[in-house]
Amino acid sequence: MKNKWKMLADVVKILVGCALFGVGFNMFLEPNHMNGGGLSGLAMIAVHWIGNPTISIGTVTMLINIPLFIIGGWKIGKKFFFSSLLGMIALSVAIDATSMLPALKVDPLLAALYGGVLGGLGLGLVFTTGATTGGSDIIVRFLKRRWRNVPIGTINIIFDAIVVALTGIAFQEVSSALYCGICVFIMGQVIDAVVYRFDYSKVALIISKEHERVAQKISEELGRGATFLNGEGAYSHTGLKVVLTAVKRQQLAELKALVVSVDPDAFIIVQEAHQVLGDGFSRYSKDSL
Repeated sequence: MKNKWKMLADVVKILVGCALFGVGFNMFLEPNHMNGGGLSGLAMIAVHWIGNPTISIGTVTMLINIPLFIIGGWKIGKKFFFSSLLGMIALSVAIDATSMLPALKVDPLLAALYGGVLGGLGLGLVFTTGATTGGSDIIVRFLKRRWRNVPIGTINIIFDAIVVALTGIAFQEVSSALYCGICVFIMGQVIDAVVYRFDYSKVALIISKEHERVAQKISEELGRGATFLNGEGAYSHTGLKVVLTAVKRQQLAELKALVVSVDPDAFIIVQEAHQVLGDGFSRYSKDSL
């Protein structure tokens, strides 16, 4: 039952994400001869070069997607294939369906900013499900598997820079290409913010004479493990124990209150921790973002 609810939640995320991208594309980017890179950007350029008003950007996006999509499904797996199939179709439909929205001929900088934010939110939601919208996103996923330490949004920025250059050539507008660059950068940053937002935890170093009780309370009340590190006071040269623990961000206030209740004189150092792996946190997967 749990898996069915997760599957339903993933489907909703994909649909909402594609709708957000479509809104940003048709209301802000396309009217200002901008795009957010990827195959939708290439499709926009292709439609411009073809010059046939009966050919839609969504249709061209789907046609370009097919060969890359087949390769991606074959290399990465069935789950990826079916979820990305939904993403590919949903994005193509969303781009065509939202084309009826009123085009906002705003300042190009505002169009780049708002289009980038909406596009980044949309693609980020799709990526959190393990799916893609096909095409260039599949290539980005392949590159991510090769360069594990590079955030997926950064890879997306690099890849889309090529499409930005082609946009400038197609529309013969340097300023348009520069605005596209802003859009692509914003989109990549938003994608990273959405994809990695739940992976930020907190690591706390606690120096206390009551280290045993502190560690016990952390285990009993927060359900988190603790590790003792050996330390030494720089002035007194007295040996001491440092409690190291990792907690979810929403548990931080409770952790500080807990420590102070045991030892009001405790010294607490809190740091950001990204992608904590292990019991109670995320599990490692070769396909994780």
